[in-house]
Amino acid sequence: ASALITRYIDLGNALDTKALNVIGSNYVCLLNVTDLNMIQPNSLKMASLNPSACSQTTKDILYEKAKLAFSDQHFPAYYKLIKPYLGGAPGVDLKALSKDNVNMNVSTLVSLRKDSLMSLTPSEVQGLLGMYLPDLKNWKNKDPIREWIRRQKQSELDKLHIGLIGGTQEGYINIVTPKFHPTSVASLGPVAMTLHLLPALIMSFLMMSILS
Repeated sequence: ASALITRYIDLGNALDTKALNVIGSNYVCLLNVTDLNMIQPNSLKMASLNPSACSQTTKDILYEKAKLAFSDQHFPAYYKLIKPYLGGAPGVDLKALSKDNVNMNVSTLVSLRKDSLMSLTPSEVQGLLGMYLPDLKNWKNKDPIREWIRRQKQSELDKLHIGLIGGTQEGYINIVTPKFHPTSVASLGPVAMTLHLLPALIMSFLMMSILS
């Protein structure tokens, strides 16, 4: 499939709507950055793609193109069209969506870009999920929601009234403790030798100072 797509492009053919529909969601992930940048936003208007299984770079590029393609649509039509591409959405765009009563399901929420999800406040997540907010408690012990919970103030989580526990208490901060690997005995050898000889070295230095 990759060879066929490359041959098609090398012959000077455009990745228009017809080509994208032939490639489909199964093979869109094979497109490299150069190929993706060749896609015109308007080509996505009638294309049926879902890049959720693609690399983050592919998701990011296609999201920006889809955002341009569907910018003339109003809610709820805009959300329905942009939904397959939300895996590439930056946090600022998700914050804006949270004000539009989109009723995002939790499966879409957990597939968002991790940095984008972690930037959302509890009230913004509530705005995104809408009527699906109660379903969030089923994910409270699973990542990425478990990690998101740890980053929030418990007082803000309590306002959701769905029993999310594990946020930061007032006056405290969550600290991620770095993991240190024990130093091997071999690497301690030169240090141990230096410490063993240190008294003799000091005495030699003092004697030289006195004699001089």
